[in-house]
Amino acid sequence: MQKEDVVASSRHNPEIREADFSDALGDSPESLARVEFEIRSLVAGDFNAICRIDKRLTGLDRSDYLAQKMDEVINQSGIRVSLVAEQDGLVTGFIMARMDHGEYGQTASFAVIDTIGINPGFPGAGSALLNQLFANLGSLRLDALRTIVKWDDTAMNHFLSKAGFEPAQQLALRCAL
Repeated sequence: MQKEDVVASSRHNPEIREADFSDALGDSPESLARVEFEIRSLVAGDFNAICRIDKRLTGLDRSDYLAQKMDEVINQSGIRVSLVAEQDGLVTGFIMARMDHGEYGQTASFAVIDTIGINPGFPGAGSALLNQLFANLGSLRLDALRTIVKWDDTAMNHFLSKAGFEPAQQLALRCAL
């Protein structure tokens, strides 16, 4: 029995231990999110719902960009890893992700989150999506999951930090032309 699998059963006698079979997440939002949302693979029929969520979040019509990304993750990807969260048949969030096998001459297996959108009226959908994505990618034995966020997007940075993301050892650079 591993150390983390046991709990003290008595304050007076810490030597007495018993197995802890409870869910490590307990009643946390992440645990509850798995129950409240159906998580499934993203399909072409999700396009309009994804556009509505994205427009609500950004205030912009990015349907051309989203159509390009959906084509990429559905039709140009060998293994489809993009997901949608639903509640009572209503799309509440999405993650568009793709697998990659290296960059800049270095071989590594990882996935990249290109676009994520969660309807603010459905707290927990984002955690449910990430939990399922982590499980799916773990079964594929990928090394890491990467994404890029705006430096000043504190809400997204906080959300991803809580999910276990941390700054990478790479620095993205750009040069205006």
